[in-house]
Amino acid sequence: MDPRFAQLTAALQQHPGRQLNLPGLELRDSAILAPFVVRGGDPRLLFTLRPAHLRRHGGQVSFPGGARDPEDATPLHTALREVREELGVPAEEIEVLGMLDEIPTTSEFRVVPYVGLLNPSVELHPDAGEIAEVLELPVSALLVPGLRRTEKWFYRGAERDVYFYDVGGHTIWGATARILSNLLSVISGLPAWGGAGPA
Repeated sequence: MDPRFAQLTAALQQHPGRQLNLPGLELRDSAILAPFVVRGGDPRLLFTLRPAHLRRHGGQVSFPGGARDPEDATPLHTALREVREELGVPAEEIEVLGMLDEIPTTSEFRVVPYVGLLNPSVELHPDAGEIAEVLELPVSALLVPGLRRTEKWFYRGAERDVYFYDVGGHTIWGATARILSNLLSVISGLPAWGGAGPA
């Protein structure tokens, strides 16, 4: 395995994602996959741009994923099913590296984020009803110092940090930006990715 992804897998398995503990709040289960693909030796993260007409998250940049169906045995099954439905990528073309911390969304979902590596030869077949465009953003562009900006928003009577990444002519924000921030914080500490490694 590419040493970058070997280190990332080890880091994710050493510190598995934390489960949410929010007593009294009923959240619906959902899951996403943050998929890497390597093009010409360059690691990229794959995102989807939702069509503007969609009632939920229209026009937003997201990772492939969605709500858990009753037939999904685990959240990972949800994430892999959604990747197949949205992008036409079968599970056998994905190497699951680990998971990140669960996060809540303002739409009252519990999101379980998984990290995966796509076979670079796999063909993407985006579902036109769900995906307006597939974005492949170089990890190097996402790690630019100072790229992430933060705004203070009030939600349910509390002030919360909302993250934004402006890259490739698109803005990544909300739950996707929070998951991305968590993933980049892991990557930035790994020597094979140019980081300083553990302190």
